[in-house]
Amino acid sequence: MNESGTASSPLVVVTGANGFVGSRTCEALVERGATVRAVVRRHGTAPPLPGVEERVGAFYDPDVARAVVAGASAVVTTVHPMGTGRETQHRTAVEGTPILVRAARDAGVERLVHISTAAVYDRSPWVGDVDEQSALVDDDADVYAVTKRDTDLALAEVDGITRVLVRPPAVLGPGETSIWNSLRPASMRENEQARRVFAPQTFAWVHVDDLTALVADVAVCRVATSSDPDSGPVPGGCTVVNAPAGSVAARYYYETVTGALGVQPVWTDGPAWTGRMLARRAQRWGWAPTVDLPSALAEIEEGLRG
Repeated sequence: MNESGTASSPLVVVTGANGFVGSRTCEALVERGATVRAVVRRHGTAPPLPGVEERVGAFYDPDVARAVVAGASAVVTTVHPMGTGRETQHRTAVEGTPILVRAARDAGVERLVHISTAAVYDRSPWVGDVDEQSALVDDDADVYAVTKRDTDLALAEVDGITRVLVRPPAVLGPGETSIWNSLRPASMRENEQARRVFAPQTFAWVHVDDLTALVADVAVCRVATSSDPDSGPVPGGCTVVNAPAGSVAARYYYETVTGALGVQPVWTDGPAWTGRMLARRAQRWGWAPTVDLPSALAEIEEGLRG
């Protein structure tokens, strides 16, 4: 259904469609009957799925932005150049993403779904549980957290389109570019420093399949708008929704990875954040994660041992 309540086959634009989250978002959208306009930087890298149309270009180029959003009902943005310098992250995400969103608004697109991150929240040792009203990081946080925060703030200023900022914690799931299944374990194999952790520190997590199910449901309007953000996205507003499947002690993740790699974790003393990341709003929207932690950790172990 679209925003007006009539049946339709939605056309959804996905940026970063060849990435870890972006490619699986495309799959989830196709499963829901959507046509996907997959925006990538290199020819032949969009997911080879029926109903996926590849578009090549930089989404923050105004001409590209206007072209890719034409006729779309929703836009999903997944791109953030994590690991690059502050200037690149700011230019691409903080300055670039609003260019696409303004183009979408001007083209009459109904919804924007932006993949943010739980890293935007202040999770200092003295902070308790975190929900959508919790304080954000200060400017002295790491570049990724600050530029993701500033991107969210910039999107909140783009009026005239329904915006949903989805904030996941650690995203688990297999893939060569998966931070927590592949890249972080590779660092832990070679670098003892990467294995250092305060065992009781909170590890909030979600599986990529559950995250992208939420994103796709919002994009195709399976989650109806509401004047109450706890019931659905506010029409024409900017609504934040957290997407953790759970919060556990970090030792569960570190013991799984180091055990599969045949190395030892390095336990440290605190302090560290030991609160929970809450998903009450997403649950009220009808989101119910299906992948439990033992399954997600077994998937990591199988991949590393394999």
